[in-house]
Amino acid sequence: MDLIKSVRIGADIGGTFTDLVVLGADNSVRTIKLPSTPEDFGRAIVTSVQRFLAEEELPPAAIGEIDHGTTVATNAILERKGARVGLLTTKGFRDVLEIRRVRLPVLYDLTWQKPEPIVPRERRLEVPERVGPEGDVRVPVDLEAARAAMEALKAKGVEALAVCFLHSYARPQHERAVGELAAQYFPQVSLSCEVLPELREYERTASTVMDAYVKPVVSRYLHNLRANLDDCGVKSPLLVMQSSGGLVSDGGAAGRPVRIIESGPAAGVIAAAAAGRTAGFDNLIAFDMGGTTAKASLIERGEIHLSPEYEVGSDVSQASRLIKGGGHLIRIPAIDIAEVGAGGGSIAWIDPGSVLRVGPESAGAAPGPACYRLGGERPTVTDANVVLGYLNPGYLCGGELKLDAERARRAINDHIAAPLGLSLLEAAEGIHRIANATMQRAIRSVSIERGRDPRDFALIAFGGSGPVHAAGLAGDLDISRIVVPPHPGLFSALGLLAASVEQLYTRSALTDLLRLDPARGNTILAEMTARAEADLAGEGFGKERIDVARFTDLRYRKQISELMLPLPGQPLDAAGLARLVEAFHVEHERTYGYAIRDERVELVAFKLRARGHRANPVEVPWRHLVDTRPVARSDRSVYFGTAIGHARTPVIGRADLAEKPQAGPLIIEEYDSTVVVPPDWSAHRTPIGFMVLQLEQ
Repeated sequence: MDLIKSVRIGADIGGTFTDLVVLGADNSVRTIKLPSTPEDFGRAIVTSVQRFLAEEELPPAAIGEIDHGTTVATNAILERKGARVGLLTTKGFRDVLEIRRVRLPVLYDLTWQKPEPIVPRERRLEVPERVGPEGDVRVPVDLEAARAAMEALKAKGVEALAVCFLHSYARPQHERAVGELAAQYFPQVSLSCEVLPELREYERTASTVMDAYVKPVVSRYLHNLRANLDDCGVKSPLLVMQSSGGLVSDGGAAGRPVRIIESGPAAGVIAAAAAGRTAGFDNLIAFDMGGTTAKASLIERGEIHLSPEYEVGSDVSQASRLIKGGGHLIRIPAIDIAEVGAGGGSIAWIDPGSVLRVGPESAGAAPGPACYRLGGERPTVTDANVVLGYLNPGYLCGGELKLDAERARRAINDHIAAPLGLSLLEAAEGIHRIANATMQRAIRSVSIERGRDPRDFALIAFGGSGPVHAAGLAGDLDISRIVVPPHPGLFSALGLLAASVEQLYTRSALTDLLRLDPARGNTILAEMTARAEADLAGEGFGKERIDVARFTDLRYRKQISELMLPLPGQPLDAAGLARLVEAFHVEHERTYGYAIRDERVELVAFKLRARGHRANPVEVPWRHLVDTRPVARSDRSVYFGTAIGHARTPVIGRADLAEKPQAGPLIIEEYDSTVVVPPDWSAHRTPIGFMVLQLEQ
C-alpha cells in the first residue's frame, strides 16, 4: 500500500461488530472486522488501526483521515445512560417537555403510556423573562433568578444544563446571557438558540434537552478516542458522520452531539445511494440488518430523503409523518431512516401470554449469541439461522469467528421449543419469521407510510445479517429484485468514505409563501450561504469546493407538521414561489393521500445544507471490493419453511457466481456476510461484482 499520507479509514461501530475499511492511495482496499468493545467502544477502532499499521508495515503518519460512524449517542438514549440534565425555561413553560404534542402511536391501546421525559419536573426550573415572536423584549431576563435556579440544580447533581426560552430563535440574547452564567456551574451547556433556532417551543425544548443529555457521553467518548489515537502516533483528522449524512470534525460532533444520534445508520444509506448510482438502480429501499438493530431508508430517483425531525426510543425509531408520539422527538434534519430492535443478536423470548417474541434486547458483542461460545446462553436470531442451515455451522468471518451449532440448538430447545411444545425447526423458523415481521415495520414505515409502493423499488441488502433475511422480507412485500453490494457486512464503513464534510443551517421565517417578499427571502438565503462558506473555509474548503443545497419547511395554514421541499438554485421570484406551492400540493398528496389546493401554504423556515468537497474526492472502487477469498464448494441441508422443507443447497462464494442467472437454492458465503437464495429466486453477479437476486414467477 502506498506510503503517501492519503490512506483513509472508514470506521463503523455497531452493537456487535466494529468494521474498518481502509482505502489506499492506489485504490487498494483492506477490511477488518472485530467484535465491538462495549466497555469502551473506541478501543476496537484503535486495535484495528494498530493491527492494520503493523500488518502493512506502515508508519502512523500514513493515515490521512479517519471517518467514523458511531452509535454511542443512540445507545445512551435507548439505555437511558445519558447525563443528569437540568432545564431552565421561561416562567410558565416548565411543563412543555412533559405535555408534548397530542400525538399517539396507537389509537386503541388503553394501557399505552407516553415516554417519561428525559428531565423530570423537579429538575425543570423557571426563569422570569419573556420575548415576543418578533423578538421584542416583554420581560427582561432575571439573571439573579437564573443564578439561584442553577445553584438549586447543581445541588440536585445536575451534570449538564439545557436552556430553552420562549421565542429565543427571534432574540437569542437572553439565552446567551444565561449560558455565559451557566458556564460557571456546569461543564456542559446547551442553548436552544444554537441547537434549533426555530419556532415551536416543544420541539426546540426536546431537541435541546437531548443535546445536553448525550453531550457528556459523546464528548467523553470522542475525547478518549482522540487521545488513544494520539498515543498511537495517529494524528490524522477524526471526522464523525452526522444524522444528515455529512461528516463533521470530532470537535464539532462533541459540541453539538444531537446531530450525530443516527450517525451509524446514515453511513449505510450514503453507501447505498453510491452503490445504486454505480449499479444502475435509481429507486432503492436500503435495508441494513446488523447485530442489534435493522434499518430501512428510501432512495428515490437516486436522491436520499431527508426529514426535518425523527423520534428515537420507540418500538420503531422513525421520521414518520403519520405515526408519532412513541419516542423522544429530535427536530434535527436527518436522513429518513426507520429503525427497529431486530438484529442478528436479538434475543428470542416467551412473554407471560406464552407468545414468542424477538428483541429488542440484544446479546450484543458480549456475551453474544449462544453459538459464539462467548458465554451467551439465550437464543438469538443468529442461533436460529445456524439451526436452519442459513449460516455456516462451524465459523463466520472466513473462520475467524468459530461457531458451535450444538450450543445454538440447545439454547433454542431449552428456552423456546420445549416450553412451547414445538420442534427445534419450528422454533427456529418462528424466530426467523418473527424477526422478519418486525423488520417489515421499518420498510413499510419508509415506503407505504410515505405513499410509495415498495414493489416499485429494489431492495439493497447489507449489514452482516441483511442478505440472510433479504429474500424472505422481499417476498413478503412483493419486492422482486434484491441487490447485494460487495462487502455487505462492512458496507456502512464504505459509506463513511463516500461522504462529504457537511454543515446544516436553519432560519425561521413564518409567513404566507405567496406573500413572501422574494427580496427578503433572497437576503436570508444569502446570509445563510455566507455563514456556511465562512464556516467551511475555516475547515480548509474554498468556495469552488463548496456545494450548497437549499430547502424549505412548508405546511398548510395552521397545520402542526411540515414537509421539507428542496428550493431551486436560482434566486426566488414570484413565479418560483408559485411553482413551490404546486410542488408542495403534489408532495402532500403523495404523503398523506390528499391536497387542499384552495388553502394557503405557509413557509415555516429556510434550511441550508453546505458540503465541502475534497480536492481529491473518493470514488468507491467497487471492482476492488469483490471478495475473492476462496470458499470451499460444498452443500448442506437448509430448511426453507414448511412449504418447501429441507433442500440440499450448494454453498459457493461470490466469485463463483456467474453473470448468467443461476437458480436457487443457493448459499453464497463471504467473509463478512452470507446471502441466502431460496428455491424460488435466482442470482447472478454483475461485471463489477454486485449480486442481483430475482424473484422467479
